[in-house]
Amino acid sequence: MMRSRDRHNLLRSLVAGVFLAAAGNAVASEDLEPYKMIRSLQYLQDAIVAGDHSANEMQRFLLKTLDQRLRTASPDVFKDPRNVDAVFVFAMSGGNPQTLDFLAARDVDGEFDGRLARVLRRYFQGQGLTAVAAFEGLVKEYGTSPVGPYLALVAGNITANADPAKAIGYFDQVRLLAPGTNLEEAALRRSLAVILPTEPGRGFDLAAKYVRRFLYSPYASQFIDMFVQLATDDDGKGDRSRWTDVVSMMDDPRAHEFYLRVSRRALLAGNKDLARFAALNAERLSPSPGSENNAIGQLYGDLASISSSNVVEAAKSLSQIPDGALSERDRNLRAAAQKVVEQILMAPETSSVSAEPVVMPAGEAGQAATASATIPSAPAPTTSVAKPAAKTENPEMEASLQTYVEQNRMKLKQIDDLLSDEAYE
Repeated sequence: MMRSRDRHNLLRSLVAGVFLAAAGNAVASEDLEPYKMIRSLQYLQDAIVAGDHSANEMQRFLLKTLDQRLRTASPDVFKDPRNVDAVFVFAMSGGNPQTLDFLAARDVDGEFDGRLARVLRRYFQGQGLTAVAAFEGLVKEYGTSPVGPYLALVAGNITANADPAKAIGYFDQVRLLAPGTNLEEAALRRSLAVILPTEPGRGFDLAAKYVRRFLYSPYASQFIDMFVQLATDDDGKGDRSRWTDVVSMMDDPRAHEFYLRVSRRALLAGNKDLARFAALNAERLSPSPGSENNAIGQLYGDLASISSSNVVEAAKSLSQIPDGALSERDRNLRAAAQKVVEQILMAPETSSVSAEPVVMPAGEAGQAATASATIPSAPAPTTSVAKPAAKTENPEMEASLQTYVEQNRMKLKQIDDLLSDEAYE
């Protein structure tokens, strides 16, 4: 049965398709008002962020058609303020900014706001910071007009780094003026980027709003990147339900991918508990037991368990992951982890001449396998299968023991490097 969201998107596409067919004929006779075409563009863009990616092609067609219509329009067309607003909205909606310059330059009747045309030109040329004060005044002046939320979004973009608090204010204004639109999607996503370093608590609220409304947007991958960072960085500072409740609103495939990415990032950060927690949830949500993504979740969970008392079980589980279910880098990662497990479980050899090998403590191996920041300069006493040899007064044996430990540290460093290669962009 077709889901409600799918039916809604299909209806959007059909309506937009009918309109565009009419638009093509109307443009030929030059009798379609630009403001009406802008409404259709907005409709398509809202459909895209709601999850109807089939509308992308229609959006490209309509932007091209609008550009042609605006450039060939007679000056009388712009005596209607709605068509003038349409030009500014077109420029800030992915249209050709040079068309705005073209029309503003040939405006002899003063229909276009020259101040707005000039500051937008500076913004499109990458010089928006030089016009911050001008944007602030224009945002207030245009307020709730059709151009207002677009201007507020642009103002938020250019002030995000210099004045995060002011940028959040602009983005909040966008969300108030244009709820449920592609403008709100952009404002939510950019708000999260701005507050991520300083206000994680508010970040969870923004993430929940985004998941409820725009999880199927083509830009959602940027949001997921930030949400993964938010969840892993916050772990241990507050209740884990702050972000797991948000994940529970996702469908299973997206929640599964999210937990995999959290597990990977937690491994890189040395947070074994979170890595295991996320890996277990990823396995629970896996579409099928033998799937590739399920194998990756199992791998991350096993890596997080190497330094625990379940090292034998983790070793067995690692060996059962089929090669075909892992990428080449994941296979290399598993092979390196298995070498560490072998070192942990290896029985010591005794010789009266050569040094007695020292088994790497489980805790130390686990730190390297989960990409901890440093490797201790000397093995710390822990419970392991074989205990390190007691201190001896034989200098030659002491030197040999130290050499062995250093050699094993090099192997552990290889895992650090492999884990670093796994860092997602």
